[in-house]
Formats: sequence, structure tokens, C-alpha cells
Amino acid sequence: LVEQAAPDVVLLDLDMPVMNGREALAQILSSRPEQTVVMLTVSEDSEDLTECMRLGARGFLLKNIHAEFLIESIKKAAAGDNVFSPEMTARLVQSLINPGAPAVVGALDSLTQRELEILGHLAAGRSNKVIARKLDLAESTIKVHVQNILRKLELTSRVQAAVYAVQHNVPQPQD
Repeated sequence: LVEQAAPDVVLLDLDMPVMNGREALAQILSSRPEQTVVMLTVSEDSEDLTECMRLGARGFLLKNIHAEFLIESIKKAAAGDNVFSPEMTARLVQSLINPGAPAVVGALDSLTQRELEILGHLAAGRSNKVIARKLDLAESTIKVHVQNILRKLELTSRVQAAVYAVQHNVPQPQD
């Protein structure tokens, strides 16, 4: 579709049903190296950010940004600038300052604030649907966050995540 439509800017998510965003990004840029691609995602993961930038993305925006910021970012990217959500700029700078540092795996400080919040909900035994309702997010967004939590903490189930949260005194939200 990108080859047929030749858009000025492609907005690409990381979490897609057929292929993940990194694979799609690589495919798009291999056939159209001049194409401007901006990632638009819920992922606040530094590894996702740096990998997408290495692959050639022009920017990395979080889906929780305001519409005006999104429109301005698309215009800037079309003009050749790199664009980032403010939260991701600090993560990118940190990855440049300390490029060889391994990610902190299995530690709570590897989680974003949103992931910690969701981990607290998991510890309270809440389903994705209930968490989504309480946080005013899509259930699919919660699923992505839960997957990121499990990967970062090297766990295989929600039950393990809940036990981990209780063992590490992750605050559970009050109703």
C-alpha cells in the first residue's frame, strides 16, 4: 500500500496483527528508503524506541499525545525533522549517553509508570477489561502493557506478575 499510495508520512504502530511494527518498518524502508515513517504507539519501552530509530523511523510518538501535537509532529516529519513524544526524548538521550548499557531486566525500575500502575491492578486480581475501564484505555492497550510487563520482568503469566508485584510491594490501586 505504501508503494502504491506513496504517502508523505506513514504512521506505524508497533503492535499489529499480521506483522509487528519493526518488521513493517524494515520492509517499508527497504523498498522505499526515502519514505518518512513515524511510529505511533503505546510502547514506552526504550528498546522499542532505539530499535525503531536504528531501523530508520523519523520519530516515535505515544498515542496519548494531544491531537495538535500529533498534527504538528506529522508536519515536522514531512519537512525532514525527527519527532518524539516528550517522554521519549529523555529515553533517547539516555540511550545515546549510555549506549552499551544493558537493560535492567527483572527489576521494577525497567517498567514505565503506566506499567507499574497496571502491575498494581494485576496484583489486585483485575482483568484487562476492568483495568481498561478504570484507566480509561482500550483493552488492547492494556494487553500490550501486560505483555511488556511480562517480557521486562521475565515472567510467563499474569499470576506470576501478580505474585511478583505483591513480593515487591507494588502499590495496588484503591477503589
